[in-house]
This record gives sequence, C-alpha cells and structure tokens, in this order.
Amino acid sequence: MIDVDKCRITHYPATVLGRPAEPVAEIDDTIRQLVVKMTDIMIENKGVGLAAPQAGVGLRLFIISLDGSRESVRAYVNPTVTPAGDLEELEEGCLSVPGVWTKVRRYKRATVTATNLDGHEFTEEGDGLYARALQHESDHLEGMTIVNRMGAAARIAHRRQLKKLTEKQERK
Repeated sequence: MIDVDKCRITHYPATVLGRPAEPVAEIDDTIRQLVVKMTDIMIENKGVGLAAPQAGVGLRLFIISLDGSRESVRAYVNPTVTPAGDLEELEEGCLSVPGVWTKVRRYKRATVTATNLDGHEFTEEGDGLYARALQHESDHLEGMTIVNRMGAAARIAHRRQLKKLTEKQERK
C-alpha cells in the first residue's frame, strides 16, 4: 500500500533509486493521487520530470512536463522507452542528485509506449529535450541515476557533493 502523504523527494543513494521498479498492477485512485503528489514534488523542485522511485515509490511510473507546468504534466504508466538516432552529450541534472550537473550521453530521439491514467496505451516519438527526459526518467525505473552515467572525471569533480548526499542518507 502506498502512503501518498508520506511521499517526498528521494535523494541519492537511497535504496529505492538503485533497484529496478515494479510494474503498476492497476491504475486506481491511489496511482492517480500518487501522480498528483509527484506533480507537486516536481513543480516544487523546479523539474521537468519525476519518476515514482524519486518520490520513494518503487513503481514503473513517471511524469514529464517539458515546461515545468502543472497543466503540461503527462503520466506514463509501465513505459517502454526505445532510444534511437545519434548520441549527444549535454549537461544534465537530477532532482534526486541535487547540486550535481554533469554531461550525459543520450540518444537524440526516443519512442515511448506507455499507458495513461485512463488505462489507454499510447506511443509517441520525441526528440531533443523530450527524448532526453524520456531516457532520464526511464533510467530511474531501471535503478539508475545520472551518477551511474558519470565518467571518472565527473565523479572526481562531484565527489564532495556525492559524499555529502551519501552521509545525509546514512543519517536517516
């Protein structure tokens, strides 16, 4: 059972961020409430996407709002993201890894097949920021963060912040 009221932004290296998420069995009112809570968390933290594990819930669900507004939020339940095209390296941040911006190589295009909150399956293709957001949020469902995508130099450059986040997590 999900206690939506207890959902908060989850920071690296929380266990829920490091393991694959479970499929959503049923789209019910709890899942819809979770999406509302995730939207609140995303907007409060000025993000453009948020995966359920980032809210402390290990389910295959994420939301994206490219302009960061509540009106543009779309939910993706049990999504499959297929990247395509050329690779591009761009600076990326993550709400679960605050204070860290690092270059991440991602494909320029991606196709997503998911179910919406009404239980209808849909497929979309995206490029640019949308493709990057799809791949970033999909990573969270596989138990990966931008920390897993960092090169050695970036890990060294961000070691103090990563250590700080680890120590903060250990105190919880």
